[in-house]
Amino acid sequence: MLEVSGLNAGYGRAQVLFDIALEARRGEVVALLGRNGAGKSTTLKAIMGLVPPLSGEVRFEGTRIDGREPHEIARLGLGYVPEDRRIFTDLTVAENLAVGRQPARADAPQWSTEHLLALFPALSRMLDRSGGRMSGGEQQMLCIARTLAGNPKAILLDEPSEGLAPLVVEQMAGVILELKRAGVTVLLAEQSARFTGRVADRGYTLEKGELLPA
Repeated sequence: MLEVSGLNAGYGRAQVLFDIALEARRGEVVALLGRNGAGKSTTLKAIMGLVPPLSGEVRFEGTRIDGREPHEIARLGLGYVPEDRRIFTDLTVAENLAVGRQPARADAPQWSTEHLLALFPALSRMLDRSGGRMSGGEQQMLCIARTLAGNPKAILLDEPSEGLAPLVVEQMAGVILELKRAGVTVLLAEQSARFTGRVADRGYTLEKGELLPA
């Protein structure tokens, strides 16, 4: 589903990633573990086209996507949930979900609004609430739900448990396992080995922009 080879990337003259190579198969949850500053977020951004790679290849379902614009990559069926959530705070929950809507894909799960609200019951009670009046955990759920509204085949999750209360972290783990059951491929960037140990099939460890040997 997703294959990265020889990926080098950075910001300006500062190289952050060095020869990253990883893969995620269809319906698999793969963890990318590392401390703050290890390069996890940059890896996801480079895959999504938000950080132009210096070299290397990124393939999604066999098609090269390195060098493409983020919106082009999203239309191919790759979703992205950033660490800082980036919901539209002036829009309501219902409006945020509508913004993320893309046509159904024949080879991907279809996430209707009803399905999303069943997955995130808390959102069903605040459809008319603006994003700026939600807690951090609620915003995280909305960001994931908005991404799923695009009916992705695979999703990149950046630090989904970061800064959340233990109960919300439990709910987040349940959501990721539900995505796996639905057949969505998940590449999960996380600091918590305990969290990833509960949801991931396998993982990679990143340190100072390099993958450590398995």
